[in-house]
Order: sequence, then structure tokens, then C-alpha cells
Amino acid sequence: MADTTQMLKGILDGCLLSIIKEGEIYGYELAAKLESYGFHSFSEGTIYPLLLRMQKEGLVSTTLRKSTAGPKRKYYSLTEKGEQELEQFILRWAQLSSSVNNVLNKGYFSS
Repeated sequence: MADTTQMLKGILDGCLLSIIKEGEIYGYELAAKLESYGFHSFSEGTIYPLLLRMQKEGLVSTTLRKSTAGPKRKYYSLTEKGEQELEQFILRWAQLSSSVNNVLNKGYFSS
């Protein structure tokens, strides 16, 4: 399995919400933060459609601000609904990762 893109679908939303929870952030910064956490295959072009969907679903809100380096930037912040979705994602992820680890580690602990 050389490509992890399919595995990351659904997980990336939770990661984006978690980063946005840290404070207002614009798209390029989000892509840079994802890369700093080890997600090297995501560009701004990948995450903008996700951000637009999350905005339509009321999970994030946006604010346009002047930039010293060019056109205005769209900053994203978490809404109350987004915070609730993040909490639910964290619970789902804990359960899913635990179950997958149990399957992957079976046999390694038996003697």
C-alpha cells in the first residue's frame, strides 16, 4: 500500500479542526502546519475544498484580513459546532485506533 490518501480521507477533517482550534489561521499556514506534523502530501489545493465544505457545514467561520505580502487572506476559526465536531472526532479516533491496533497486534502478545 504505497498511497495513504484513501486512508486519510475522513481523518484530515479532524486534523484540520484540531489545528484551527489553536487559533485563527489561513490556508497556507494550515498546509505548513500539516507538513510540520508529518503530512507531506497535502497542498493548499487539497485542503481548500475541505475548508469550504466545513465552512458550509458551519464548522468553521472565516474573516478576510489584509496581508503585507499581497492580497487579503481568509482566516479560519472554529465555531461552537466545529468544537463539538472536533470532540466527537477525538472520541471516534480513539475507538478506531484502539480497534485497529488490537487487530494489528494480535498474536504479538500471545505466548
